[in-house]
Amino acid sequence: MSEQPPALKIERRASQMPQQPRTIEETGLSFRFLVELLTKELYLRGQMRLLDLVDYARLPVTVLEPLLSFMRSERMCEAVRSGGAETSISYNLTDLGRDRAEEFLQKSQYVGPAPVSLHDYVEQVHKQSVATMGVTRDKLAQAFSGIVINEGILKQFGAAMNSGRAIFVYGPAGSGKTFMAEHLAGLLSGNVAVPHAIVIDNEVIQVFDPLIHQPILPPTNGNSLGLELDRRRSSDDRWVMCHRPVVKTGGELTLSMLDLDFDMGSRFYQAPPQVRANNGLLIIDDLGRQLAPAIDIMNRWIVPLDRRVDYLALHTGKKFMLPFDVIVVFSTNMPPSKLADEAFLRRLGYKIYVGAISEHEYRTIARQVCDELDVPYSETGVDYLLYERHFKEGRPLYACIPRDIIQQLRDIARYEGVAPELNRDMLDWAWNNYFTHD
Repeated sequence: MSEQPPALKIERRASQMPQQPRTIEETGLSFRFLVELLTKELYLRGQMRLLDLVDYARLPVTVLEPLLSFMRSERMCEAVRSGGAETSISYNLTDLGRDRAEEFLQKSQYVGPAPVSLHDYVEQVHKQSVATMGVTRDKLAQAFSGIVINEGILKQFGAAMNSGRAIFVYGPAGSGKTFMAEHLAGLLSGNVAVPHAIVIDNEVIQVFDPLIHQPILPPTNGNSLGLELDRRRSSDDRWVMCHRPVVKTGGELTLSMLDLDFDMGSRFYQAPPQVRANNGLLIIDDLGRQLAPAIDIMNRWIVPLDRRVDYLALHTGKKFMLPFDVIVVFSTNMPPSKLADEAFLRRLGYKIYVGAISEHEYRTIARQVCDELDVPYSETGVDYLLYERHFKEGRPLYACIPRDIIQQLRDIARYEGVAPELNRDMLDWAWNNYFTHD
């Protein structure tokens, strides 16, 4: 049998879940941290069966049993057996256990799946690196199927995605930059394991975000699987197998959002967007429209883009390093020279200019929009737009214009109660309504 290509081997390894820990040491977490987590779980949820603890903590029985045994020996909890089966054991906190739980909650109110260690997180991110993907001409054609885009620009995007480096997309408003950037998500291949949370110096950082991370399968439920299956399960349920993430941020982005978000009330952290986007795509749209100066935002990325690592800090002052395994796509209406100096621009793998489209592309988009909106297509109507409006008024052919004009034509037709047509009167109304006049 012939050996598989190296890229296929890497992709297969990247799609594997980490192995389930069988001992406390294999979790990468301290005994004390896990005791505190279980105590808080029992305090907030009340009496819980062993199966419930397996389900909520995402840890196997072989890890939970010594922790619960210690808690019982310290008179923090008690076991209640309602039958002879192992599954019938339930646990309750004692008065002492509830007092301890209140102390633990003052330190951190995180209650949920057990985190993973920083070491295990870094190792897993490297295993499933976005650089292991391969973007071919066929994949690119599939992702942009039905979309009118210049072949030269398409080739640039394909090469840029293979590089794994940052992509700087610039050009005038309405040229389709954001639309193209969002479709790059269709080029992401392979699955990645995302942890519910990671822990650093007993500080919890929540990573998994259901609004961003799309699980491949629903999370397992210990109650339905039973203890015996739990003992045989090989994957670590503290991780969720997901599609590669896509995070998009725009004018709302601030410099503080790129640091850990520590909640003084709950006493744990939310990961910043670049961490949630690890092993995937981060789109920074409308660069230059943020409250912070664009140059400051760009400078924030110098080290991550150059060294593929990011440095973050806890509220205690401790600094640590995380992998920066992200393809960053900057989209802006501003020319590169106004946003960063040459030293920084060299760190950007690809600078892709998206400008006006050709007359043929304009007609193709107009036909597609008419088909989509059930507006009869008229070559004469498009000729009028091009020769009597665009060319005579000196307005460039941007990709957004045919769609916007035809949509407004449809809107006025609905209002008037008539059939939409690409005739002179309706096109003039839509054109004059769309463009501002001094």
